[in-house]
Amino acid sequence: MICRQWGGPGDLRLQDIDRPPLRAGQVRIATRAAGVSFATTLVIAGKYQRRPPLPFAPGTEVSGVVIEADAACRRIAVGDEVVAVLDWGGLAEEAVAHEVNVFAKPRTVGFVEAIQLAISYPTSGAALTWPMALDVQRGHTLLVHAAASGVGMAAVEIGKILGATVIATAGGARKTAFALEHGADHAIDYTTRDFREEVMSLTGGRGVDRVYDPVGGEVFTQSLRSMAVEGRICPIGFAGGTTPQIPANILLVKSIAVMGLNYGYYVGWSPHDARHEQAGRVLALMERLRGWCEAGLCRPHVDRTYRLAEAPEAMQALLDRSVTGRVAVVME
Repeated sequence: MICRQWGGPGDLRLQDIDRPPLRAGQVRIATRAAGVSFATTLVIAGKYQRRPPLPFAPGTEVSGVVIEADAACRRIAVGDEVVAVLDWGGLAEEAVAHEVNVFAKPRTVGFVEAIQLAISYPTSGAALTWPMALDVQRGHTLLVHAAASGVGMAAVEIGKILGATVIATAGGARKTAFALEHGADHAIDYTTRDFREEVMSLTGGRGVDRVYDPVGGEVFTQSLRSMAVEGRICPIGFAGGTTPQIPANILLVKSIAVMGLNYGYYVGWSPHDARHEQAGRVLALMERLRGWCEAGLCRPHVDRTYRLAEAPEAMQALLDRSVTGRVAVVME
């Protein structure tokens, strides 16, 4: 599925291309499933922080089977079932990835569901567990916004694994029910209730210890007003469309810390490619997630699947906000 000009999902075109070459330290994967996300729609519109060179196949997360490995590869071999983070090229029958960005697929997770273990789960896992970010501990109260999204669902599950009380926000009865099914202790429908009032009521006026925010805008601002003293809030994106301006007076009065997390920095998407220097840290996180999956503690959910030719429809479903969890593009 090729992007030849910046635009919307309808501007993508399905076509045959030459196999991408395999370079030093890379593997070739027969793709079984690929993920699309809100970020993918920004990439094809030319609005993401990184612009691939035109033309390109969008898609940064795949699952599949390794069919070729460069001689320099040491950890991944032909025949391995894997998940991989890509610079781009996921919406294709084959994908080439750097070995450092390729990880063993959990035995208990199918190829379709496994796409979420490339980016969604590690993004939430890093934000919730790394000491410089939210560092969620047992007994904390965690507020998760967009809890029915891919990253939100992962944050709810991981928050519960870590021993937090999880308050989830989502839009509509179907999405709040979804959050509860994945472990949230409380779910607030922000379309019918003021989430700040509900949070303060649920916490006896104390506020929450940690906030995971993929939305931004006014949601971020109201979250600050919903926090306990010495709380932490982690913005990971601005799906609401507005970048918040942080009122420093609230940070001062409540000793609140804002801890941003750009997971792309750790897997090679930022201007400074840190994927190799951060490889040990990311591999440790991925192994922890794999263990949680194989223990049945994480339950990746795919709302619906599409064939490769239907990838634009998959993206449009995300833009229409009709999805719970993730959507996947399957190759067979």
